[in-house]
Amino acid sequence: MKILTFLLALAGSLSLCAQSPSVTWDRHSLLIDGHRVVPVMGEVHYSRIPAAEWAAEVRKMKEGGVTIVATYVFWNHVEEQEGIFDWSGQRDLRTFLEVCRSEQMPVVLRLGPFCHGEVRCGGIPDWVFRKQVAVKADDGTPTLRSLKVRTEDPEFLRCVERLYRQIFTQVQGLQWKDGGPVVAAQFDNEYRGHGSYLLALKHIAQRIGFDLPFYTRTGWPQLRTPVPFGEMLPLYGDYADGFWDKETKEGAGNYWKAFHFKAFRSSTAIGTDLLGKQEEKTDKGDDDYPYFTCELGGGMVTSYHRRPYIYPHDALALAVVKLGSGSNLLGYYMYHGGTNPEGHLTTLNETQRTLATANNDLPVKSYEFQAPLGEFGQRSGSYYLLRPLHLFLHDYGETLAPMEAHFPDNGEPAKGDNSHLRWSWRTTDGNNGSPSAFVFVNNYERLQGLTDKSGVQFTVKGLTFPSRPITIPAGTTCIFPVGVEGMRYATAQLVARRDGKVYLMQVDGVPTEIAIDGKVLRNVKARGTTRPVYKNIYLVDTETAGRLFLDDEPVAAPPVTVSYTKTAEAGPQRQVTLGPAKVAEAPGDADFQQAATYTLSLPAGADSLLLDIDYRGDCARLYAGDLLLDDNFYNGRHFQYGLWRLPPDCRTLTLRILPMPDNLPAYLPREADQTPGEKVNNITLLQP
Repeated sequence: MKILTFLLALAGSLSLCAQSPSVTWDRHSLLIDGHRVVPVMGEVHYSRIPAAEWAAEVRKMKEGGVTIVATYVFWNHVEEQEGIFDWSGQRDLRTFLEVCRSEQMPVVLRLGPFCHGEVRCGGIPDWVFRKQVAVKADDGTPTLRSLKVRTEDPEFLRCVERLYRQIFTQVQGLQWKDGGPVVAAQFDNEYRGHGSYLLALKHIAQRIGFDLPFYTRTGWPQLRTPVPFGEMLPLYGDYADGFWDKETKEGAGNYWKAFHFKAFRSSTAIGTDLLGKQEEKTDKGDDDYPYFTCELGGGMVTSYHRRPYIYPHDALALAVVKLGSGSNLLGYYMYHGGTNPEGHLTTLNETQRTLATANNDLPVKSYEFQAPLGEFGQRSGSYYLLRPLHLFLHDYGETLAPMEAHFPDNGEPAKGDNSHLRWSWRTTDGNNGSPSAFVFVNNYERLQGLTDKSGVQFTVKGLTFPSRPITIPAGTTCIFPVGVEGMRYATAQLVARRDGKVYLMQVDGVPTEIAIDGKVLRNVKARGTTRPVYKNIYLVDTETAGRLFLDDEPVAAPPVTVSYTKTAEAGPQRQVTLGPAKVAEAPGDADFQQAATYTLSLPAGADSLLLDIDYRGDCARLYAGDLLLDDNFYNGRHFQYGLWRLPPDCRTLTLRILPMPDNLPAYLPREADQTPGEKVNNITLLQP
């Protein structure tokens, strides 16, 4: 079966062909059979989701507008013990790839060996760090040495080759050239050494049999020596906030830069715990590649010492700013949250006391990323907020892709700068010489409270619009079309073209003005999808746009209250200490023996519902008997669990909550109740 979505969802009306479509790239974009596309790539970790849920979750991603899946292959998830590979259950990569093929979803495999992904030791098994190999000292005396991890050490590369060979057994017959979903692979992650190491990984993969249309690497941090041009496309990222910063204050780090349009492609805020301070430099020649991202913050996980609360508008603003800065591939990390699988030897979460990446304590089980799709596939506010943007890229990517970015404000940006409206434009000349452009607007910066901007008009290639100055409200992020679909301009966002109908989204608080056929239509009001506002042009509100063409909507139902009983008060307050990384250390199993304990009784039929726990405290764990189901570092959001994952016939659960200590040395957002102690406010069952 061919991956028809790459034709239909990325290139619109391309005809089907007997072979897999050709995939090439130039300095602007990917080209599918010669047609430019602007994909939406969503990260989901197959081994963090039960296999029975894969098909439904990939389908939700596709419905959200994702056109490529990205996934890590965590080495320690599949070879936790040396020489013993486990591709069973939710570790079964081949079955996941077959699901993606069935769902017509291309896949980018992020092969490691180092991934990070907040996994124990960054995904490299403990045994690799402990492995000793026999060598001879300078005097010829036999001795032992450790592997030089993430280098061209032949012994380390032999271990990597064995891993890649195993991965290839899962991939064989499912590569793009075979009509399969695997379209690309990434080597290592956030690597800052010599490019020859990345090239050695690629040569190993190709020697084994990997033969893919393109290969990638993370474009940050700057390499010590380059990778030859054309071998790997550098992909970039940006986040609204980061769990890794050691600062425990609101607004720490320079994430604010991600809310400014700029020519610099990379980020200096990602992974500062591992990478330290980074300069605004990219590798020589990288600007000759298309501008793609693989880690655009779809949300953010919480560490124990830093617990950001991410808003839906954070992800939207990041995405629009990247597009307005010239990006032609939006790659979200994460688009779908997950849950760590059970380890055979240890838990598989990152902690300060593991052998590597030991800078943060992450939850044992939960990888709830506040993403568009949550840990249990919950559709969040950002899922619907981002959909109109993804529909736009689906239908107008070929128009957008060759357009160059222009930045009216070339000044040095500053945190919280509220002095002017932030905007950019991308343009190219149409075949008839008339200007065709998109104007990108962002009057939002996380936690900074930007104000309304009045007296706004835009001038693009000699055209000034709208006809009268307007006010752009605080928090507005949008895209205005110029010279597209017969419109001279519109102060509404272009969303889609289907069956000859053109859909625009009314921007909240901005009067809609459409210049078309020599007319200027002012103060146009949304009429929905049944009545056009002019000929074939339909104007919808933001809620309608977020659900446009979405047939499989969950049915809303009132919450069901869960009965619970407090069975034990919390013991003495835990003394929170700083761990080896000099940040607050998370509680362990013994600490939870002193937690306040609640017993939950589930009603019949609850096994298809989502458990929603509204509580306050430091952190919480949910158990079925002695089995840890999930855990939560409190940041003001509810603790949720999908009851369909419960062991059979389980009707009673145990909730353990550690009280919020006095003066916790951690960042908690303004949404979190930091009152010392703990409390359950309510426990309900929701439709997932």
